[in-house]
Amino acid sequence: MTDDDWMALAFTEARKGMGRTGPNPPVGALVVKGAELLGAGWHRRVGLPHAEVEAMAAAASAHGKGCLVGATVYVTLEPCSSVGKTPACTDGLIRAGISRVVYGCMDPNPAHAGAADAILEAAGIAVRAGVLEKECADLLRPFTKVQQTGLPWVIWKCAMSLDGRITRPEGEGQWLSGAESRADAQRLRAEVDAILTSGETVRRDNPSLTIRVPELLEGRNQPWRVVMTHNQELMPDEALLFTDEWKERTLVRSGGFEKTLRELAGERGVLSVMIEAGGKLAAAMFAAGLVDEVVVYYAPILCGGVTIPALSGGFSESVELAEVTWERFGADLRMRGIIAK
Repeated sequence: MTDDDWMALAFTEARKGMGRTGPNPPVGALVVKGAELLGAGWHRRVGLPHAEVEAMAAAASAHGKGCLVGATVYVTLEPCSSVGKTPACTDGLIRAGISRVVYGCMDPNPAHAGAADAILEAAGIAVRAGVLEKECADLLRPFTKVQQTGLPWVIWKCAMSLDGRITRPEGEGQWLSGAESRADAQRLRAEVDAILTSGETVRRDNPSLTIRVPELLEGRNQPWRVVMTHNQELMPDEALLFTDEWKERTLVRSGGFEKTLRELAGERGVLSVMIEAGGKLAAAMFAAGLVDEVVVYYAPILCGGVTIPALSGGFSESVELAEVTWERFGADLRMRGIIAK
């Protein structure tokens, strides 16, 4: 197997941490010797061992500590070189006797970027950087954005009809999208740290905004549920967000969008936020330039002009998407893309 092949496996490990590691990034790692995979690991939660340490521990448990001497570590992010809540990974790699380190992308924090190379090479460890760099960097977009701007990565998620409506005509039922799309939306919720909605949506739909699949919730908290409203007194006390077993994970905010997002990132370690709300809030977020990614589930149905539009409000200019992907879920079609800057 090539370095690219091994890094692809490390990337798979890293994806397991999405939505679980904030304010830390999701990272995956492998320990390889010759053509044999000795151990794999991923960073599970802030304060717990980093991915490299997890992978080395798995390898040592299976093959003995001596297996690490002369081995190669593949990791999706440059190993940390400073002491935080856990020791520096560069020190751990040196002590273990690792002979080669291959990583995907540099630490997006300018204070640390590239620092690991000199430390490892001075200890006689060969370093190769930039393997599957784009894929690894894309996975770290939320972490990178917080590091560089203090704002979390924001995803607008919406299920709509082919004519851009998010509700069906009265009396036809709740759902636009099918069961397969709703299951995928649960997986998407598990990728984020917080869900942003509006007071109007709470009053109209009484949503739970929770991860309801036990396997997706294992090892993590429910996402923060953040209600934006101009008047907190209008919030219904009996709403699910204020009465269910996760009511402590509900926040109500009446300040500006950017202020709220900065608070989530700075005070609660939130890396990524998903908008699940009506057209007014979503349009306002677009108009403020705060949306980074779009996920739309198109259902094969036309709902007509009497129903609610997906976006209610104008933009000063059109919003274009890049890196667009399409995937089918049952009869629905999911489009996912990032805002072209």
